[in-house]
Amino acid sequence: MNAIKVIGIDLAKSVFQICVWMSDGTVTSNRKVSRSKLLDTVRQFPVDTPIAMEACATSHYWGRTFHSMGYPVRLIPTQHVKALTRHQKNDANDALAICETAFRPGIHFVPVKTIEQQDIKALRNTRQLMVEQRTAIVNQTRALIAEQGVTIPVGINVLQQQLPDIIEDADNIISLTLRRFLFSLLENMHLLNEHINTLEHEIAALCQQQPKYKTLLTIPGVGPLIAAAFLSEVNAEQFTNGRQLSAWCGLVPRQHSSDGKNMLTSMTKNGNRGLRTLIIHGARAVMRCVQKRDDALGKWLRKVIERRGKMKATIALANKLTRIAWRLLAESTNFNMSMAFSIN
Repeated sequence: MNAIKVIGIDLAKSVFQICVWMSDGTVTSNRKVSRSKLLDTVRQFPVDTPIAMEACATSHYWGRTFHSMGYPVRLIPTQHVKALTRHQKNDANDALAICETAFRPGIHFVPVKTIEQQDIKALRNTRQLMVEQRTAIVNQTRALIAEQGVTIPVGINVLQQQLPDIIEDADNIISLTLRRFLFSLLENMHLLNEHINTLEHEIAALCQQQPKYKTLLTIPGVGPLIAAAFLSEVNAEQFTNGRQLSAWCGLVPRQHSSDGKNMLTSMTKNGNRGLRTLIIHGARAVMRCVQKRDDALGKWLRKVIERRGKMKATIALANKLTRIAWRLLAESTNFNMSMAFSIN
């Protein structure tokens, strides 16, 4: 019987492309559907028919919607779909490539995020945007006063402490126009500080509703922001072991091997850049006090530093902490941290 094997949907804002791929490899239809008719069109297909989409904007919303209607959903990373897009780039070819990619071996599908995960990620992204805006204001302020011959030591806190005195100091040569502008920039900094603190409290409040949040905080170097990143970005079920998660984060060496000769170079930097950056920052925080640690982690780190140097030891620690985080996310029982640090 020639049944539907998969339905590939190329997502868009208003017009969607639906490709129906049959079990014998033929395509019965590949047509455009408006947003208002998308759900009615999908309901015409048998329940339990797999639906494949690219992991892109709005894909998690549609994934939850189709899943609630009884259709299994597969979200495919964009780079895999792009590799199978043939001929010209258009919606029809994209939908066809989605169908072809859905059943290729070795594809790491993206789990559909829950509303709670997307809420945490939305707050994290908003906080990151405000941090970048504050950094831009600080850099602008430093540049403006430097042009008037006034310098401030490095550090945002130092700038916020010294800037009011600089504005009020009548002995410096800063013009009246620039003083008013600097006062406005300082007010914006304080306003952004308040918004960032509020967002951090909201992130912590949302994460505390997740059962694994407090467990993640027991990992050295993992604070509220890193734990929130793991909760919003990682589904432990999509990885067989912790090594797969660390490879997904780009914390493993890049391989360039041929003819039986293995060559490992710098780390791949694949996957989620923001999560990888946070993990490395957490590892750096642990490395600051490594000489004072007498536990298994400290002994292991000192040996790695002796063999490979401090920078490579930091990445190795980030790799280990990522694998421990996967273990904690994957297990429902309490995890022995002393056993975790003995994992190679």
